[in-house]
Amino acid sequence: MLTNKNKIINDPVYGFITIHSELIFEIIEHPYFQRLRRIRQLGLTNLVYPGALHTRFHHAIGSMHLMYEALTNLRTKGVEISNDELEASMIAILLHDIGHGPFSHTLEFSLLNDVRHEEISLLFFKQLNKQFNGALDMAHDIFSGRYHRKFFHELVSSQLDIDRLDYLKRDSFFTGVSEGSIGSERIINMLNVKNDEIVVEEKGIYSIEHFLSARRLMYWQVYLHKTSVSAEEMLIQMIRRAKKICQKGDNIDATPALRMFLERNIGWDDFMEDPEIIQVFSLLDDSDLWGSMKFWREHPDFALSKLSKSMLDRDLFKIILSNEKPSSEFAQEKLEAIKNNFNVSKKEASYLTGSGKISNSAYMRSGQKIKILTKRQEIVDVEKATDLPNIKAMSKIVNKHFFCWYEIK
Repeated sequence: MLTNKNKIINDPVYGFITIHSELIFEIIEHPYFQRLRRIRQLGLTNLVYPGALHTRFHHAIGSMHLMYEALTNLRTKGVEISNDELEASMIAILLHDIGHGPFSHTLEFSLLNDVRHEEISLLFFKQLNKQFNGALDMAHDIFSGRYHRKFFHELVSSQLDIDRLDYLKRDSFFTGVSEGSIGSERIINMLNVKNDEIVVEEKGIYSIEHFLSARRLMYWQVYLHKTSVSAEEMLIQMIRRAKKICQKGDNIDATPALRMFLERNIGWDDFMEDPEIIQVFSLLDDSDLWGSMKFWREHPDFALSKLSKSMLDRDLFKIILSNEKPSSEFAQEKLEAIKNNFNVSKKEASYLTGSGKISNSAYMRSGQKIKILTKRQEIVDVEKATDLPNIKAMSKIVNKHFFCWYEIK
């Protein structure tokens, strides 16, 4: 792996980040990766926290930096890591989010038909690997969990992965929510490898408790903030309505890339059968939606026009969160008020309401465990390694129901 010290990026969170090889530099320069500059990391969260304007590009570069730091630290502890494995791991984390569509998670299951961004990331991986003549083989295997040394994949995707170590610190920084700030450097310094799995040395257990606590707080205060949930539901309803109009054959202005995904219900089989779809998807980003909204606000369709204008003007749905599902009578009352006020059909009015469920769990007991390496060199689950009640409490999944609607002024 060739180090190129002349290529650096000045990151607001970590300072100067070195791009460590020509291959990594060429991947960053590729249009597929440059597209991440035009996708916000936190979707519509800037409607709540105005500073949350950072992008998937920021996050991917930061994650690559932390991967380098983590593997360099493991080397100092005697873990054998070749230069090829180091480079491949950095590429795997660099590309872990390349499959995200506009507004990150928000439209994952409405613009596409039940296709997860991780699946699209794998498609981009394969496309890039072809273009770089197989140079991404090892990175692809690490990303997909097929590489024979499993701890590399755990650093890319697990309950204590590099992805989370970056996004918690970065999202905390840009939102100004200080409760989410974590000591990612200390956690990285406490990592080790035992029996081919990532473990945390026992003296780092309080850092892990803080990491899980920060993650839980960030979900309630940022990722699942009720205003963000409301705005996201509006965007989902807008796309549903735009697709309905398009698929009826009515005219609707949209960018060429967006139009394909409005006119068709594209699922995984379509990506497999038509290689052109991934190429069109690579042209799609947040600006396609914002630009199209400028046209849609003048569209004759009531629901599409109202939702577009409301999004652009930040006239958001009113929302309630509850432990219990809101009553059908309450929902019908709000729907009738919208219908009568705007003199539209119940079907049209329904696009100005939304409902669903949100979940928050900082630590999944049923998932891949966070392992603690005790001073006796024994490996135990983080829950059993400590008597701290917080970690046990944070493994409980908290569900909340929401209902939102356009409030008549």
